[in-house]
Amino acid sequence: PGPFYYGRSPFDYSRNRRWAMSIFAIGDLHLSLGCNKEMNIFAGWHDYVKRLEQNWRANILPGDTVIIAGDVSWAMKIEDTREDFSFLQALPGEKYLMKGNHDYWWSTVSKAKRFFADNGITTIDILHNNSFAYEDVAICGTRGWFYEELKGDAHDRKIMQRENMRLEASLKSAGEGRKLVFLHYPPVWPTAQSEGIVNTLQQRGIKRCYYGHLHGNSLRFAVQGEQEGIRYKLISADGLQFCPYKI
Repeated sequence: PGPFYYGRSPFDYSRNRRWAMSIFAIGDLHLSLGCNKEMNIFAGWHDYVKRLEQNWRANILPGDTVIIAGDVSWAMKIEDTREDFSFLQALPGEKYLMKGNHDYWWSTVSKAKRFFADNGITTIDILHNNSFAYEDVAICGTRGWFYEELKGDAHDRKIMQRENMRLEASLKSAGEGRKLVFLHYPPVWPTAQSEGIVNTLQQRGIKRCYYGHLHGNSLRFAVQGEQEGIRYKLISADGLQFCPYKI
């Protein structure tokens, strides 16, 4: 007896025990429930909110953890994110979100947390200059920056240096032990890589890195699988067919 869930039950009746809780990841939700910015005009994004909700509820239980790797909402102001975050609040699981390049509503972590508290958003926290423990694994990450921008001015190089410092801070806060790293921007490309970010991952002994940002035709250029000792996985929403990826 008890609540029913789509798909996976919270109990394994064949062994008479509860399933171990799981970690899932997905990026680039691009929600726009409170603003006029639709993604349905893009190929593959038809009914994406409905598809996301169905897949989420079919796979994720209340005790699971979900990392959202940036580009959460199209809202320009945090006040306009209320419907988007209420939608995520209603979905099962504890969620940790990061900043993406289109999260224009983002100003400071403290302001976001106050907004969550004032609006009853209790299942969402922010991954930014910190880390979170999940059993024997630490969840770490930062937005990153696109290495192609480093061909530009000093401002872009400064942003990349700052993002690398944030990654270092996140990894340091996690202490020793196994770590999973999440980025918004891809750290690797078929013909190039963000050397600072990748060097940090290698020096810290990171074995798994998950990233988003890529959409549409860019999906075919995503580096996935092992490269120089690190296993990479693309987790942008359309790349996952709007189904959170189980880690």
